[in-house]
Amino acid sequence: MNADTWVQIGAGTATTVAAAFVGRAARRTRRQENRDDFTAVKDALNERIDELKEDVDEQRQLVGDQAEALNYLVVRVRSLVSYIRKAGLEPPPPPPMPDRVRDYLHHIDV
Repeated sequence: MNADTWVQIGAGTATTVAAAFVGRAARRTRRQENRDDFTAVKDALNERIDELKEDVDEQRQLVGDQAEALNYLVVRVRSLVSYIRKAGLEPPPPPPMPDRVRDYLHHIDV
């Protein structure tokens, strides 16, 4: 092997090593990729949390509306019973109350 061959081999090796380092430097590092993955997951979780908060707010509104409707019905029934008694009559006996209903009506002072 002559000197020209050794120069070509050395130049080729140096070029390969330099290309590897340049490629590595230009590529995103593993740490950057992990940080980007964390950010993406965090953003997705924050969006999900916001959606769940909206769902909870809607459910609270619905429960509040249902409680208001029950209160109205209780007041209406009491006024009708009172009206019937003032007329000198006796209202019909109420049907048996299921336990699940009793638990709900207990909370609104029935």
